Amino acid sequence: MANKKATVSIDKGLIEKAKVYAGSQNKSLSGLIESYLRSIIVPKESNLKITPKVKSLSGAFKAPADFDYK
Repeated sequence: MANKKATVSIDKGLIEKAKVYAGSQNKSLSGLIESYLRSIIVPKESNLKITPKVKSLSGAFKAPADFDYK
């Protein structure tokens, strides 16, 4: 697939921090943004198997009706 340029408006300070982060991950800012967009748009196929031990924990915690999830 061919790349296409897009113009977006992002806070200057955020761009600078994102460039530093991208560099620490050995990626370009464009690569970082593309990876993020793929992660939220393209469904992931998971090869993870849920072990019997983990399955047994399902439903083990019962939150009170007034429990604050935040």
